[in-house]
Amino acid sequence: MNKKKKGSLQTGLIYIILIVWALTTIYPILWVIINSFKDKKHIMSDAFSLPFGDLFTLGNYAEAFEKVDILSAYRNSIIISGAVAVLVILMAGMASFALVRYRFRLNKTLYSLVIAAMMFPVFSTIIPVFRMEYGWGLAGSGNVWLSLISVILPQTAGNLAFAMVVLTGYMKGLPIELEEAAFMEGCNAYQIFFKVIMPLTKPSFATVGIFSFLWSYNDLFTQQFFLRNKEEWAITRLLLEISSREGTNYGLMAAVVTLVVVPLLIVYVCLQKYIIKGMTAGAVKG
Repeated sequence: MNKKKKGSLQTGLIYIILIVWALTTIYPILWVIINSFKDKKHIMSDAFSLPFGDLFTLGNYAEAFEKVDILSAYRNSIIISGAVAVLVILMAGMASFALVRYRFRLNKTLYSLVIAAMMFPVFSTIIPVFRMEYGWGLAGSGNVWLSLISVILPQTAGNLAFAMVVLTGYMKGLPIELEEAAFMEGCNAYQIFFKVIMPLTKPSFATVGIFSFLWSYNDLFTQQFFLRNKEEWAITRLLLEISSREGTNYGLMAAVVTLVVVPLLIVYVCLQKYIIKGMTAGAVKG
């Protein structure tokens, strides 16, 4: 009985700590969303009241759509992040399959280099990458599509190392007999990858795709270098511009931040089981 009581107390204490931590994390987001429905003068004088009655207004959202081209920024963000997620899934998946299933002289060395690549921050490579893409005619071209491609390439490269670590950890736990059976049926390496490996590794591919999408969506640093013109801006680049231009208009700022953050929260809530399943599976099987 004493052990049960002690276990219950420990569990209760853990839940209390987790609830407090969750509140400290969720409250700032809720505060921004609540104040996005208030006029900026009410935000300064009554920032903690709920937006009911005279406090409620949709003017901040109307101003956000009138003053800035937020729909175009959403389109650019979706194009960039979607392309990055697809490219990372394909390239990291094929590279991981080759490292796990094929034996060659530099196999372990290449995997060590993949691990080492995670140690280099994007800040250390952005200048040579920009110069290289400028020489190719992508960066600073003034063409919207070329500018979007100039962001997609370094973001894809930046996600490959993480993706390969997750995918190789999962693929090592897959039974090779399934691939041998597919080979005996006449499948080549590409058919084995797309018809056997990808369906079996779906949780880890989902994890890699979701994290790559979210990281690309939130990546402001790369966008500052490559997206210079207004029609090229993605959503985070647009938010930076609004904050520098409308820094004292807290209502507009809150509305734009809400429009940026809420889609990410929806994506995470809908797909969190794939994130957790993929991460834990890769960790256990690696």
